[in-house]
Amino acid sequence: MVGAMVEGGVDIIELGVPFSDPLAEGPTIQRSSQVALDQNITLADCLDCCRETRSRFPDIPLILMGYYNPLLSYGLDRFTEDASEAGLDGLIVVDLPLEEAGPLQSAAKAHGMDFIFLLAPTSTEERIKRVAAVSSGFVYCVSLTGVTGGRREMGADLPEFLGRVRAETDLPLLVGFGISTREHVERAASMSDGVAVGSALINVIEQAGPGDREEKVRNFVRGLRGCAEAL
Repeated sequence: MVGAMVEGGVDIIELGVPFSDPLAEGPTIQRSSQVALDQNITLADCLDCCRETRSRFPDIPLILMGYYNPLLSYGLDRFTEDASEAGLDGLIVVDLPLEEAGPLQSAAKAHGMDFIFLLAPTSTEERIKRVAAVSSGFVYCVSLTGVTGGRREMGADLPEFLGRVRAETDLPLLVGFGISTREHVERAASMSDGVAVGSALINVIEQAGPGDREEKVRNFVRGLRGCAEAL
């Protein structure tokens, strides 16, 4: 599927690590995580996937998104060394708060990887300032309060929220959570530097037949890419 995504025009590949308690995820990614866990997919398997992806696509940025416990169990120094060797460019650890991120962030930096923090519409001005001061790569802006997954409407306070974050950093701002339609992409892309689409893409894969999944994924990504470029 990664090849189809690249052919469709993605700028960054975000690879998710399955976890038993994905507290930030909605039903779609919860289900996909459970399918992976049922097949005994581990963090080491995910790093192997990174290596394969990097060998096929040497220039596209690769981000690993997951939860802290599998990384901690793997060993932070060992993980960041292996992740760097696998070709990763950055990390997003959904449940790791700023106050406890120092050891992993330092290890990631030592191996040349960005550490990407999340901010939400409920983030205070002080929180935004602190995250902006230590982030690298880009800042992941959660578009709404709640979990991942498609929505009919995006958060009404998104422009105000992005404005608050933009005032504190020159890093690119990427909007994620709930982005599932062309209309969502058009709106989010008009006020940010990029959008993250996860659950909607998984739905496309699940709903397609085995023989036409790559074509469906390629066309889905191409459609979202096209409406963003038209802005």
